[in-house]
Amino acid sequence: MAEFFEALDDKHIAMIAKQPVFFVATSAPIGRINLSPKGYDAFRVLSPKRVAYLDLGGSGNETHAHLAVDGRITLMFCNFERPALILRIYGRGVPVLPQDEGWEKLAAHFDLLPGTRQIFVIDVETVQTSCGWGVPFMEFERERDTLKKAHAQADPAEWEAKMALRTSSIDGLPTRATDRYISGK
Repeated sequence: MAEFFEALDDKHIAMIAKQPVFFVATSAPIGRINLSPKGYDAFRVLSPKRVAYLDLGGSGNETHAHLAVDGRITLMFCNFERPALILRIYGRGVPVLPQDEGWEKLAAHFDLLPGTRQIFVIDVETVQTSCGWGVPFMEFERERDTLKKAHAQADPAEWEAKMALRTSSIDGLPTRATDRYISGK
C-alpha cells in the first residue's frame, strides 16, 4: 500500500543512499514523456525538502527542456535488495548551469564528473513509498565508465561547440547550453 509524506525522512534518505541507479521522468504539456535512468554517484539530498542531481552531456537534454516549460519532475528509486521498496519524489525542478548564479555553492556538494553540463535542483512536494514486491532481486556489479571516459577524452573546445548546438529538445522545446567543459579533475 502506498504511503505519502511531505518530506524525506531518515529512512528514505538511507534507502536512497544505497541505490546505484535512479529514474527521472518529466514531460511538457505537449510532446513525448521523458524517462531516463541515472547512475554514478550523482544524487544528493540537500535537505528533507530539496534534492539535486548531477547531469552529464548525453544523447539529449529533455529534462532541461521539460523543466523550463513545466517544472514537474518525478524521481524513482527501487530497492533491488531487501526490503522491497519503491520510493518516488514528486516535485518541481530547475536546471542550474555552470554560468548560473549559485553554481559554485551547489557544485560543492558533488565530485564533478567529466562532461558535467548542469545540476538539477528539485523542491520536494511529495514523497511516496510503495511495496516494490514486483521488483526483482538484482545485484550491482559495477558502474559503466563509458560515458565518463568519452567525456574525459573529449577536446574541451569541440565538446563546448557540440553542447552549444544543443538548444532544443527532440520535440523542439528550447534548452540552454552550458558555457564550459568540466573535466571533473
